[in-house]
Amino acid sequence: MGSLSVDTSNLQKSSSSATLVCTPVLGTTVNEMLVDMARAKEIGADLVEIRLDYLTNFNPRFHLQTLIKQCPLPTIVTYRPKWEGGRYEGDENRRQDALSLAMELGADYIDVELQVAHEFNSSIHGKKPDNFKVIVSSHNFHDTPSSEAIANLIARIQSTGADIAKIVTTASDITDCARIFQITVHSQIPTIGIALGERGLLSRLLSPKFGGYLTYGALDADTVSAPGQTTVKDLLELYNFRLIKPDTKVYGIIGKPVGHSKSPLLFNAAFKSVGLNAVYMHFLVDDVEKFFNTYSSPDFASGCSCTIPHKEAALKCMDEVDHIAKKIGAINNIVRRPDGKLIAFNTDYIGAVTAIEDGLRALEGAKPAPGSPLSGKLFVVLGAGGAGKSLAYGASQKGARVVVANRTFERAKELANKVGGKSLPLCEVENFHPEEGMVLANTTSVGMKPNMDQTPIPKHALKHYCLVFDAIYTPKDTRLLREAKEAGAAIVYGTEMLIRQGFEQYKNFTGLPAPEELFRQLMEKHA
Repeated sequence: MGSLSVDTSNLQKSSSSATLVCTPVLGTTVNEMLVDMARAKEIGADLVEIRLDYLTNFNPRFHLQTLIKQCPLPTIVTYRPKWEGGRYEGDENRRQDALSLAMELGADYIDVELQVAHEFNSSIHGKKPDNFKVIVSSHNFHDTPSSEAIANLIARIQSTGADIAKIVTTASDITDCARIFQITVHSQIPTIGIALGERGLLSRLLSPKFGGYLTYGALDADTVSAPGQTTVKDLLELYNFRLIKPDTKVYGIIGKPVGHSKSPLLFNAAFKSVGLNAVYMHFLVDDVEKFFNTYSSPDFASGCSCTIPHKEAALKCMDEVDHIAKKIGAINNIVRRPDGKLIAFNTDYIGAVTAIEDGLRALEGAKPAPGSPLSGKLFVVLGAGGAGKSLAYGASQKGARVVVANRTFERAKELANKVGGKSLPLCEVENFHPEEGMVLANTTSVGMKPNMDQTPIPKHALKHYCLVFDAIYTPKDTRLLREAKEAGAAIVYGTEMLIRQGFEQYKNFTGLPAPEELFRQLMEKHA
């Protein structure tokens, strides 16, 4: 699918009714479902989807009465057949009869598949209660079709007499969500639009911005009913879903992988604390240029943090690059100006270098020497990617003697030459100790979750360093840092770099000083 440029400012739908949060209940018994319904109400869901196809030994007349009458929230009743991604494999007439019965017993909505919608809607013609609505759904588990194909699908759904259209596609790229937004905005009837998978997360989180009728949130991470579904808790507390409106500005972190990032936690809490109409989310991006070309309006991707592996590739998409970021050759902070131009900065080097300097000052005791404690130090950087460049540049600016080690020696050499330092192949670092009291900075992903048992350098080599910094922050306490501590070195956590570079990014995004205490409290609590 080619790139589709979307000026999302033209897609905003004025909607008097807020987008609802629906929690699917997937119990295998009626009692389990009743317990889950109570939990759904407790955690803030607006309605529940009763998935009848999950029930074992289902007796329609007996069980539906209990489920619908005892549910503390409005209900969508779904009895999804295997041919549409569900679990039901029995007789089709029995299935549709159960859905009709649910309507009679007071269900608020029935979700029925497009393939049988004409037939089902004809069978209930003239029998529909006043406030009852039929959702007609179409599921595509392979891809997200073109805008034209989706529009045709909506027209087919409308022609069945649907009250609400539901389009579910599969996102193979984050830009697929743009076509979902176009549909929810332009559809003539209320529409639920969802792109499955982690690349489709935006379609779920931003449904209030683009007039989606509802979105789905799981009870917890273990009861997710579709790929990419987030929990109600995350929707409401992490992403401030209830505060998202058509004119909300969208910020986020671009990366691959990106789900581990704590940045949404920090920025959304900060935005909420000062009443900014903005939301910050995870952007799982494969192609940076395609991402910025597709989401091209000033209120979408208004500002982005940029992480591995895009810190260098994103440079090429920028209209302007701050002079320090240009020298480093990598960016991690992007601001979209009101005229749509993309301006890039590097705040990594400030975050990391100030954290390391403070760690060294603590070693010097009560009376640290004037100037930077990095001055004259032998500073070994592992990795020559975006973060490695930031550390090498920052340390050399402070007067450190920089040594760059990388798996691909040519890249180490190239970076070392730029900062007037030396280079090493990564495999030689463990035997490199021309002097004692060196500083080590790891910017590789070795030791990052899920490979937490790995370390970039053996423990015996760490005794030659006075301080070790690890840019990884998931986990906070990496094997490298644990072993450095045991070897007698001072350590600086990756969370410290994250917090400090975040202060700078927040200032660039908003023009306001960062709520430093709030950032620290959140990282302490969640990292």
